[in-house]
Amino acid sequence: MKKVFLVLAVLSISVFAIAQNIDIETVLIKGGKFNTGSNEMKSSNQITIEDFYIGKFEITQEQWREVMGTNPSYFKDCDSCPVERVSAEDVNKFIETLNKKTGKKYRLPSEAEWEYAARGGVLKPQKNTKYAGSNDLNEVAWYDKNSDGKTHQVGTKKPNELGIYDMSGNVYEWCRNEIKNQQGEVIGYSYVLRGGSCAVNSNFCMISFRSDFSLGIKYFNYGFRVVLEK
Repeated sequence: MKKVFLVLAVLSISVFAIAQNIDIETVLIKGGKFNTGSNEMKSSNQITIEDFYIGKFEITQEQWREVMGTNPSYFKDCDSCPVERVSAEDVNKFIETLNKKTGKKYRLPSEAEWEYAARGGVLKPQKNTKYAGSNDLNEVAWYDKNSDGKTHQVGTKKPNELGIYDMSGNVYEWCRNEIKNQQGEVIGYSYVLRGGSCAVNSNFCMISFRSDFSLGIKYFNYGFRVVLEK
């Protein structure tokens, strides 16, 4: 019995150590005010954002496997490619497991946080490029015209002004919005996909483009990045 307990204890320590060593590089985004949407989308709304940390890269297949022990991706055998074919439910389970193993508090970005970071935050609030970091999509994104219909290693295109990669193209990124009651209490969440992907045209890769999707849907070009609360 003691031997079994010892083996289980060692196994638990090993798993914890692996998760602790997962490197999720983040970028500090200084808060401020900005207008969501764009002229192309015919809508705009001013939002105030607090400081937050967001992933410099999309979560990779290697990071997912180290946390969950599996790789759900369609385009496998590419550790540094973004994990994909994950639903919002899958992502929530990943984040819950990651938080338990690391003792940190990761979550999905809100839609406003994602767009604010994609637009460059307060660094260049008037630049308002169509895509994250450029008006030339080929500079910053893998999309249908240059991707050969598949995902690519994260961080191989030009980053935006904040040093964040692939916020346009490669994989769509899940975002989570709070649903509040009249008292301001969070009573649920809605989920959207932002940023476009390797399989879609330039219109879908605009910073302002958004798509509402249900919690359980997954596809080969759906991925995510995380926010770290400190």
